[in-house]
Amino acid sequence: MKICSGFRRTALCFTMSVLLFGCGPNAKERKLEKFITAHVEKIEPMTTQANLTYWDASTTGKSEYYDKHSQLRLEIRRIYSNPQKYAFLKDMKESSQVRDARLARQLDKLYYAYLRNQIEPQLLEKLVDLDTKIQEKYNTFRGTIDGKKVTMSDIYIIMTTEKDCRKRELAWKASKQVGDAIIDDFIELVKLRNKAARKLDFDSYHTLSIVTGEQNVEELDRIFSELYELTNEPFTRMKEELDRILAESYGIAPEELLPWHYHDPFFQRTPLVYELDLDLYYNKHDVKELAEKYYAGIGLPVDDILARSDLYDREGKYPHAFSEDVDRRGDVRILCNLQNTERWMETILHELGHAVYSKYHDRKSGNDGLPDWLLREPAHSFTTEAIAMFFGRLSRNATWMQEMLNLSEQQHANIEKVSAKYLRFQQILFARWAMVMYNFEKQLYADPDQDLNNLWWELVEKYQLVRRPPGPVDAGWASKLHFTTAPCYYHNYMLGELLASQLHYHIVHKVFKLESDKDVSYIGDKRLGEYLRRKVLGPGALYHWNDMIEQATAEPLTPKYFVNQFIK
Repeated sequence: MKICSGFRRTALCFTMSVLLFGCGPNAKERKLEKFITAHVEKIEPMTTQANLTYWDASTTGKSEYYDKHSQLRLEIRRIYSNPQKYAFLKDMKESSQVRDARLARQLDKLYYAYLRNQIEPQLLEKLVDLDTKIQEKYNTFRGTIDGKKVTMSDIYIIMTTEKDCRKRELAWKASKQVGDAIIDDFIELVKLRNKAARKLDFDSYHTLSIVTGEQNVEELDRIFSELYELTNEPFTRMKEELDRILAESYGIAPEELLPWHYHDPFFQRTPLVYELDLDLYYNKHDVKELAEKYYAGIGLPVDDILARSDLYDREGKYPHAFSEDVDRRGDVRILCNLQNTERWMETILHELGHAVYSKYHDRKSGNDGLPDWLLREPAHSFTTEAIAMFFGRLSRNATWMQEMLNLSEQQHANIEKVSAKYLRFQQILFARWAMVMYNFEKQLYADPDQDLNNLWWELVEKYQLVRRPPGPVDAGWASKLHFTTAPCYYHNYMLGELLASQLHYHIVHKVFKLESDKDVSYIGDKRLGEYLRRKVLGPGALYHWNDMIEQATAEPLTPKYFVNQFIK
C-alpha cells in the first residue's frame, strides 16, 4: 500500500531564501525588525519567569506557584492577544515583502502565536485560570488503593510485577481516579477553547491548534488512516501472542483479559513478558549515570542539565516527566521520577533528547542574540519528539545494553532474541495508541457534549483491541495528562516516530556509510553528536520543519523508513 510522502510545505523555499539573504532590508523589513526587537525585549523575561514558576509548581505542588504561573501566563497571552499588533503582522505576512529568510521565519512564528490568541480579555482570563486550576489538581492528585494514597511510581510497580488480578485492577483504577476529579472542569475548558477558536473562524480548537502549528488536518488524517491499514495484521498477530502469554501468567483465558492485565494504564507500552524481562538488566545500575555517560560519549554532554534537574519521586511533585528550556540561553533541565527500570531508562534518554535539542541551539548569531530569541526553539514540537524518541529507543537495543551494562556475549545474544521483538511491537503498539488519542481528541472538540466515556472505549476496542471493563464507564480517559497539559498534540508523537526512523536511516547509511544498522548503538561515536548539532539542533527554528528535515536527510518527512523498520 502506498503511504503519503509527507506534508506540503508552506514556507518560503529555502534555496530561494538563501539567494535573498544578501539583499538589504526594505522598509517593511526594517519595521518588522523593530517590532521583533521590542517584542523580544518584553516577552523574553516574562517567559523565563513563567518557566521558572512552572518548574517550582511542578517540583513542589504548592498552590502559590500555580497561582503565580497562572498570572504570568495570562500576562503573556494578553501581549499576544493585542489586535493592533496582530493586524500589523497579518499585513506584513500578506504583503510578501519580507524576503529575508530569518525575518520571514520569525514573522511566521509571531503571526501564528498572535492568531491563536486573538481572544477577548474576559474569555482569555477564564481560559488561563481554568487551565491552571486543572493542572494544579492533576499534578497534585494521588489515587488511592483501599484508602491509601499511591503514586504513579507505585502503580507502575504493581502493574509490571503483580500477579494478583484483584490488586492489578485496584491499581489500574487508582491511576484513573484523577479523571473523574477533573472531568467537569475539563469539559468546560474544552468548550471555552472551542468558543475562542470559532471566534477566529475555525470549526474547533483542534483545527486551530493544527493550523497554527503549521500542519494540515487532511494530511494527518491520511497518515493515520494509512498507518491503521498497514498495522492491522501485524498488530493483531502480536497482540494475540501477547494475550496468550499474559493470560497464562494470570491463570485465566485470553478472552478474560481486561485493561488492568496489561502493564501500562493505557496499554501504550509493550509488557516485558517474553523470554526475558529487560528490567532485570537495569535494576542493578543507576539509569541517571548510564544516561550521563552515554550522552557524553556522543559529544552531547548533559552533566550541567542533570545538575539542574529534579529526578526522584516525592509527595506533591508532578508524577511523570518533562524537559524544560527555561530561558533559551542555556538553562535546560528535566523532571523525572526515576527508578532503575527499562521504562525509566527509556524515559531519561527521551527527556535528555529534548534537553540536548534545547541546549545545543546556535545562540551566537544576531544582534547580541536578541532578535533570534524567537528561533531558539525546535523547528517544530514533533522534531524535538523525534530526537527524544531516537534516543529513547536505545533502552531496548541489545548492543547498547551490552556495552552500557557490561554484559557478556551470551547475555547479548539472549537479549537480541527478544529486544528487536520488543522494539517492533512497541512501535506498532504506539502507532495504534496514537490513533486512539488523535481520533478521540478530534471528536472531543467536534462535540464535547456527546457520550465521551463510551466513545473512548469504542476507539480503544477498535485500535488497541482491548476490551472495556464491565459495568458503567467513567471518565478515566481524562487521567491522560496530555488532554490538559498538551491539548491536540498527540499526533506529534507519531510524526516524531516517523522522523526518528528517517534520521536513523540517514545517519546509518549516509553519515556512517554502513550497509545495515545491525549492532549500531551509537555509543562513543561523536559523529552522531556533530551531525545532530550541525543539521538539526543548531538551526533551531530557523527553517520551516520540512525544510529542516530535507536539509538534514535529503528528503522531506516520509513514513517509509518507519514502515520499513517496524512494519514490513
